[in-house]
Amino acid sequence: MAEAEEDCHSDLVRTDDNERSGEANLQAELQMFRAQWMFELAPGMSSSGLEPLPCRPSSRGPGLKSVDARVKQEIAKEEKAKELFLKAVEEEQNGALYEAIKFYRLAMQLVPDIEFKITYTRSPDGDGVGKRCVEDNKEDDKMADLLSEFQQQLALQESSVKLCQPEVDVSQTHISVLPMEVLMYIFRWVVSSDLDLRSLEQLSLVCRGFYICARDPEIWHQVCLKIWGRSCNKLVPYASWREMFLERPRVRFDGVYISKTKYIRQGEQSLDGFYRAWHQVEYYRYLRFFPDGQVMMLTTPEDPQSIVPRLRTKNTRTDAILLGHYRLSQETDNQTKVFAVIMKKKEEKPIDYHKYRYFRRVPVQETDHSFHVGLQLCSSGRQRFNKLVWIHHSCHITYKSTGETAVTTFDIDKMYTPLFFARVKSFTAFSEKPL
Repeated sequence: MAEAEEDCHSDLVRTDDNERSGEANLQAELQMFRAQWMFELAPGMSSSGLEPLPCRPSSRGPGLKSVDARVKQEIAKEEKAKELFLKAVEEEQNGALYEAIKFYRLAMQLVPDIEFKITYTRSPDGDGVGKRCVEDNKEDDKMADLLSEFQQQLALQESSVKLCQPEVDVSQTHISVLPMEVLMYIFRWVVSSDLDLRSLEQLSLVCRGFYICARDPEIWHQVCLKIWGRSCNKLVPYASWREMFLERPRVRFDGVYISKTKYIRQGEQSLDGFYRAWHQVEYYRYLRFFPDGQVMMLTTPEDPQSIVPRLRTKNTRTDAILLGHYRLSQETDNQTKVFAVIMKKKEEKPIDYHKYRYFRRVPVQETDHSFHVGLQLCSSGRQRFNKLVWIHHSCHITYKSTGETAVTTFDIDKMYTPLFFARVKSFTAFSEKPL
């Protein structure tokens, strides 16, 4: 019994000695690490001034191994959290919100701030989110100069290869057989005299050859000349004529500018004098521009559904419509303004001589009425050049007998609401003349 107690006591003493020696080794290891760290922070200090303590591999090995194990564990945890987070992003893009929330929760349980550690430039195994992001960036860079790339590809091919080729074998004659001049003439018919550039852009999506034809500088140059005339002889500061058409302020031709005005006016008093009626007045203004410099204006209470189809051509039979010409003016303050002079269509009525057969006709002084309109071209929302703001409106009455002109200027108030553009597909449904 006494021997057993002595053995137990000796084992406890050996255990205490081992623990004390382990603590001493740990303290020595820390002291050595501090000394080496101070030596590295002071590069100008000589090696004799501070020498590191001798290294004992037996006592240093287990501590470093435990530190490396913890670092590897943290890295593995972060990689797993990134994989779960990217998986959640993919599920959310596919519409599986419930699954996405589950993966988001698991990722944040591993690393709470994993959202700020994702770079989206790599993808874990089995996940293509990061790869898709990198590929999208490459596609954007490629689309920036797609025209030169297509032209280079065609230049590297054999001379016998045409601009475009049929995707499948056909027995009928394919459009690729036509010469380049005929193809360009067809493209000019697509643009037409109405300057339908939207259809030209849609045609460029057919194939690589059509894309090159749709980017022909001559077509875009003629379009710019139609819109701005001689003021667009110089291409600077734009890189191409197409860029000038897209960026330079202009009025749009594939629709109508419409404004709606409402106000309340007081009516006449009732016969018994107990009340006075109030009337709500509502009317529309329509403004249609044409590429040849002509413009139509109409003020009417009829809604757009019934009026817009009548404004497709200038040969409309609407009596109240006003016809005229417009011009664009680029001011020094970089504001584009539209000035127009419009008047009512002249209709010569035959004189009824039988009506004035038995009495003397009183001569009526003939006059010409014209309206001068000034508008500022603006952009609103995501659309460009879709808003016209009133800045001037006046009526000029010219007496033919004397040549005098009387001018009446209207005050631009809340009755002159801005006109907003509405695209009308039927205006460009068919072509009457080529560009």
